[in-house]
Amino acid sequence: MKSRASISPDVLARYAGDAALEVDGVRSLGGRHLSRQRPVRIVVAEDGSAAVELHLVAEWGASFGPVGSEVQARVAEYLARMAGVQPTRVDVSVDEVGPVRD
Repeated sequence: MKSRASISPDVLARYAGDAALEVDGVRSLGGRHLSRQRPVRIVVAEDGSAAVELHLVAEWGASFGPVGSEVQARVAEYLARMAGVQPTRVDVSVDEVGPVRD
């Protein structure tokens, strides 16, 4: 009998959110003001690959391009290291801008 372990998309979303929050210029996860919107969404394909969608609140004065690129790299690296998942894409949306974290 051959078995296969899998990791829940909710766990992968938690990993992705944690990785995004480590990036300078990210204030928090966003999308919470929309009732049906989750700040991190993961879609896992049959082959085990994953697509990631993140909604963030950026810090005031942060340059969105470099912050988004760093989030993409950090999330991809974190999911590969922690869960053995290589995302096919990591889409980042900045939904809001907030004050710099203390």
